Amino acid sequence: MSSKTGQSGCIIVQSDLTVLLETDHPLYEEARDALSGFAEMVKSPEYIHTYKLTRLSLWNAASAGLNPEQVIEGLRRFSKHDPPQIVVSRILDWGKRYGRVKLLIEDGRFILRCDDKYIAAELENTKAVAKYLMGRLDAVTFEVDISYRGHIKQALILAEYPAEDLAGYREAAPLAFDLRDITLSGQTFTLRPYQSEAADLFHANGETRGGHGVIVLPCGAGKTIVGMSVMAKLRTETLILTTAITALRQWVAELVDKTSLTSDQIGEYSGDKKEVKPVTISTYQILGASERHRELINSREWGLIIYDEVHTLPAPVFRMTAELQSKRRLGLTATLIREDGLQSDVFTLIGPKRYEVPWKVLEKSGYIAKAECFEVRVPLAEGARMDYAVADKRQKFRIAAENMNKLQSLQRLLEEHSGRHILVIGLYISQLTLIAEMLNAPIITGKTKSDKRDELYQRFRDGEFPVIIVSKVANYAIDLPDANVAIEISGTFGSRQEEAQRLGRILRPKPGENRAWFYTLVTSDTVEERFAAHRQLFLAEQGYPYSVVN
Repeated sequence: MSSKTGQSGCIIVQSDLTVLLETDHPLYEEARDALSGFAEMVKSPEYIHTYKLTRLSLWNAASAGLNPEQVIEGLRRFSKHDPPQIVVSRILDWGKRYGRVKLLIEDGRFILRCDDKYIAAELENTKAVAKYLMGRLDAVTFEVDISYRGHIKQALILAEYPAEDLAGYREAAPLAFDLRDITLSGQTFTLRPYQSEAADLFHANGETRGGHGVIVLPCGAGKTIVGMSVMAKLRTETLILTTAITALRQWVAELVDKTSLTSDQIGEYSGDKKEVKPVTISTYQILGASERHRELINSREWGLIIYDEVHTLPAPVFRMTAELQSKRRLGLTATLIREDGLQSDVFTLIGPKRYEVPWKVLEKSGYIAKAECFEVRVPLAEGARMDYAVADKRQKFRIAAENMNKLQSLQRLLEEHSGRHILVIGLYISQLTLIAEMLNAPIITGKTKSDKRDELYQRFRDGEFPVIIVSKVANYAIDLPDANVAIEISGTFGSRQEEAQRLGRILRPKPGENRAWFYTLVTSDTVEERFAAHRQLFLAEQGYPYSVVN
């Protein structure tokens, strides 16, 4: 197929598998949304954004139904020149590897079946895979011990043959309930079109090709609603794992408000309570704390496990998940980015990406607030310049993050947005405590007891105070629908996922203008500038350019 050549295209595909995208081109937004389906953003300076085609990005695309030929056509559609042949070959090779090995149940046996005898021979001679093979059944089929279902999937992805798992699921305890048409709070309740589509794609009409995978939606877009919709389709006992006690209790409130489940059917398994009921909600921290708590996994015949904010899944829970492949598994997240590089474990053990919507698409539809992002560059305080000059790399970052000149910029922003609901978010508790005292505002940190947190969040929602100071505890799953300004005074080095989550705190749709403002304060001419640029990558990929203000 011929490509668009000359000056009509807005991307250049390079032989090292990078893709350069012009941001001021008329086709920029359309090309950006297409690239997000099969490539990862690497950097985002003002005029040229750089993406990378990787094995995992292509496998996620393949699992979502985007075959290699469609990826190539997408590149050709927007490219100034024909993609290099080596890139075309890589896409065809990597993209078509997904599903060439399948895991199945036949005649009561758990088997691994390859597309051809050559793949079978290669895997039989790959030590990491071979140790799980119990013996050949024919030229392309092996029997495998089903108790190692997750482990062999991890070995296969390392061998670059990501398996399509069609082995199905165990019978689970039933739990009949429905979604309400009118919530207990008296509001009309219907699923948004993208929420229905996401739940349907995950469920896949109950077939074995569905029932495991990840739904990627922006913060504030209603991922919890998607989870509840999946639960209502499966009608089975469900274990929900989330990030913290506040998120746990928000799940409880949402389930009671929007489904026919009663409080007696929903259990909280936390530091405060140890309830195990048909729907039980716990936290990653509790589940990974000791073997006693891990018995929760085996306490009932769960038919579904929901991993909320799956990108935060800690290593101990990954290890448990390797042994839970016979249960349906739903991951919910705003971003599949993991700074520890374990995206492949999410793909393998939870499942591939089943559904994703670009953030700007939902913004245009009014489902999330229209957000403007700013990087406010602040000069380093004179008194800290010598300390910065002689500090090591890590200490340089902290000196820059706690730059006292940021307090003046903060005051100006608070004055500019007077009357709005404002979050001030930071990394260092000493810095946040100083700001709380300066503003006479409440502060929430990891040491704030859960009941006190809930009280302060509610008072903020009620408008009792316009500004609240929060540490990293506010990065995840906090429902503050009226918050429309976030000021990031300091962040965790170059964490892209944290930046996305912090913007997410102000994206819930709002009455009226439906606008939000996100500011990140960065000390100029320091290492903080470089880390800030990396933090902003994911949001730039989603179409949120940062205006730089000095």
